[in-house]
Amino acid sequence: MINLTNALQQLREERKQAQLQVEKFDQAISVIESLNGSVASRKSARPTRIVSAASRRRMARAQRARWATARKPPQSAPAGNASAGAPKKHLSLAARRKIAAAQRARWAKVRAQAKKAA
Repeated sequence: MINLTNALQQLREERKQAQLQVEKFDQAISVIESLNGSVASRKSARPTRIVSAASRRRMARAQRARWATARKPPQSAPAGNASAGAPKKHLSLAARRKIAAAQRARWAKVRAQAKKAA
């Protein structure tokens, strides 16, 4: 029992010495960091951004304007036009037929390769 008490006392003494050594390391690290100019390298590598009050007002005004345009209801289209912008562009019948024929040819090629592989 006496051996256990002595061992426990010795372990506590070693822990206390280790804590003192860690505190010394922390102090040395903080001194080196203060010489280097960095306040706390653990927190963030990027410095905090300082914005003036005037800039914050401009940013807030711009964001309010963006929200106002986003909330604005869409304008109604004129009576004769389907959309408010430029008139829709239509493909001619010949152009649509060419596109359809080209697509059929592509699918035929895909099917032929699949048949060849099987």
